[in-house]
Amino acid sequence: MPKYLFEVDYSAEGTKGLLKEGGSKRRAALEASVKSVGGKLEAFYFTYGVRDAITIVDLPDDASAIALSLTVSSSGSVAFKTTPLLSPREIDRAAKKSVKYRPPGAK
Repeated sequence: MPKYLFEVDYSAEGTKGLLKEGGSKRRAALEASVKSVGGKLEAFYFTYGVRDAITIVDLPDDASAIALSLTVSSSGSVAFKTTPLLSPREIDRAAKKSVKYRPPGAK
């Protein structure tokens, strides 16, 4: 199953909800959402600095990742960035593919 990194930034309202509910309940809420689209929550960490939280999830496909991202983002409680994660094996397969390409300006 493909893996995705979700980077989360809480809005002021989202932060108020986090303070009210606590971190464990937010993790459980995301886990339930991920399961609802056939996925599995692999990791969930709160951070400080640029992001408020990061998660790694296994999801069946890109459509599931996008559906989850759109649903969570539409709440207005968080800004949500999704990054597909690629395994070393996937990079190995890609590196073996032959691609015809001409750089801009080259003849």
